[in-house]
Amino acid sequence: MKRNTKVSTAVIRRLPRYYRHLSELQEAGTVRISSSALGKSMGLTASQIRQDLSCFGGFGQQGYGYKVDSLKEEIGEILGIHRGHTVVVLGTGNLGRAIIENFRFSSNGFRLLAAFDVSPRVVGSRIAGVPVYHADSLEGFLAEHPVSVGLLAVPISAAQEMGDRLANAGVAGIWNFTNYEIAFDPQRVVVESVHFSDSLLALNYMISQREEERSEEESP
Repeated sequence: MKRNTKVSTAVIRRLPRYYRHLSELQEAGTVRISSSALGKSMGLTASQIRQDLSCFGGFGQQGYGYKVDSLKEEIGEILGIHRGHTVVVLGTGNLGRAIIENFRFSSNGFRLLAAFDVSPRVVGSRIAGVPVYHADSLEGFLAEHPVSVGLLAVPISAAQEMGDRLANAGVAGIWNFTNYEIAFDPQRVVVESVHFSDSLLALNYMISQREEERSEEESP
């Protein structure tokens, strides 16, 4: 498959949406879908979908559309679903525990190997079958087990330090849930930060805008 090496961030951000939506279509029994129908169901235009997919080669046939299972598999390959990536979780407080217990790592191409914490209440235990080790043993574990991504769910005060330890041990990516902007050279380690407050504030803005528009429409 011929791929464009300069794919925009916007396109990359849409790929997981395509994969998730195609998975839902597959589960619903949909065998084939046109770019128009796919775009309509995702809130995108058909031309946008064709343009996005053209960054990675040719998909579908003119007048035939896309085979749902094949397109899902192709996008899964682009996303690295089958590359055997691994992840460890740092921090098993409420958020870390909830992620371990509920997030489907395997469905997203990752194998959850272990968790790390400093609390004697959890060190040595298992959460949903995942062993919890003391944070002091992190480097030793990483030296023995190839780990692709470290998930940070530690307190803000420990975010940069723990991120540094992951990066220094050769972990390629950090999934950051600390609500703190950890800083790294992107050539050294890739950081994906999840800010719940950003999402909520964006929702707040959209709700407020809609309320203002309705108020203006109702004004005499």
